[in-house]
Amino acid sequence: MILPGHRFLVVDALLTNFHLPRTTLLALVMALHGVEETKAAYAEAIREAYRFYSYGDAMLVLEEGPG
Repeated sequence: MILPGHRFLVVDALLTNFHLPRTTLLALVMALHGVEETKAAYAEAIREAYRFYSYGDAMLVLEEGPG
């Protein structure tokens, strides 16, 4: 749990696997990458038959810079 006094660090990338719907791990990905962008990535992963869950394929999420 994050409490007052927590020192936040900023990231601009996340290497993760594909998570189950309605989980906090998926919420983390959406917080960095955006809801619609994450849904689009998952739709492509399903079309391309990526493997999901703990021993599945991974994705690299990069924060988009300004402009």
